[in-house]
Formats: sequence, C-alpha cells, structure tokens
Amino acid sequence: MKIFPISGNLILNTHIHKNKNAIETRLLLDDQQLITCCRKNDSEAQKLLYEKYAPKMLRLCFRYTKNELDAEEVLISGFVKVFQHLDKFEYRGGKSFEGWVKRIMVNESLMLLRKRNNFNLVAESNAEQIEAQTYTDSNLAAEEIYALVLKLPTGYRTVFNLYAIEGYSHKEIAEQLNISINTSKSQLSKARAMLKKLLIKNGIHHER
Repeated sequence: MKIFPISGNLILNTHIHKNKNAIETRLLLDDQQLITCCRKNDSEAQKLLYEKYAPKMLRLCFRYTKNELDAEEVLISGFVKVFQHLDKFEYRGGKSFEGWVKRIMVNESLMLLRKRNNFNLVAESNAEQIEAQTYTDSNLAAEEIYALVLKLPTGYRTVFNLYAIEGYSHKEIAEQLNISINTSKSQLSKARAMLKKLLIKNGIHHER
C-alpha cells in the first residue's frame, strides 16, 4: 500500500494516469523542481517526492522504533509535516532537502519513543563508564551497523543512532532525550561495548 500526504491529507493507493512522456519527464526533475511543483499542490510531484524518499526514511524510522507498524506510523506523520512545512524549507542544493526530511523523521521517531517512555536510560549516578574503544564506527559497513544496531536496547540504540549515525553532539542528545551529557556519553560507551561483543559473536572483523 502506498501512502503519501498531500496538503496535510493522507492519500491511499492513488493512481495518477498521465501519458508516458509526461511521466518520464517528471521523473527527471530534481529536488528543487519537485519542491516547486509540490508548493503548487501538484499531486503528481508530491507523489514522486514521497516515493523518492519513503524507502530510505522508513529504514531510518525502523532503526529507531524496531517495529514495522511504528516505523510506518512515524513515516506517515513525518511526511505530513514535510508537506505542511514545505513552504518554510530553504533549498541550499545538494542533499539539503534529504537532510531536512531526515531531521523531521528523527524528531518524529524520538517523539514516539518519549511518549512511550521506552528509553530505559540508566541514571547518571549508576552509569558505568567504559574507557577504551577498540573500533571506529566508520570502519563498519553500513549493513553491518544497521543489523547490529537493531539488537541494542532502546536507550543504547537511540543514543548510538543520534551520535554515531545522525551526527548529533552529546549536548544535543541530552536536550532531545532530557538526560545529562554524561548519561549520553555513558549510553554511547555501553552501546559501543555491546556492538563490539555482537561483532565478535557474529564473527565480523573490523579495523582498529
């Protein structure tokens, strides 16, 4: 089932019948051109923009929620906001639009997790600091990271996602999750330590 929001409303299983040449021309439009068309409530452009980014964003949402239904829920609510606030977006070339959409999806994912009190973050006073790290996140293949991150507890997974993959600072993570900076650092250390054990358990080799 294809779901995409148009002007704040969800349209299900929409089929747009255009001649072949017109469709092929639309497929060649870049983000800036698609955004311009979407701002004019062009339903076909909205559909194309959604279909271009939905698979990647669904994968991102699942990396946080670890549940298909929750990931789809976050994806839908995220795209509703994308189209509602498209007029406020300032296109700066490159992957600026993709980055903007990602931030919305991350925020929607965190909102769902916060609502369910599902972080299981340890208190700072009980946080065990793990000093040494024996691998660098960037040395792992993307698919290896994705599969292993899904095995982490919610708190570890959330902090690792935000810091190692999304590029948030510990200060930003602390603000997002309403925890201390030290707790964020501790959760990241614990996540990395667990990932190391998972790497060894699964026989995955990595560079130091």
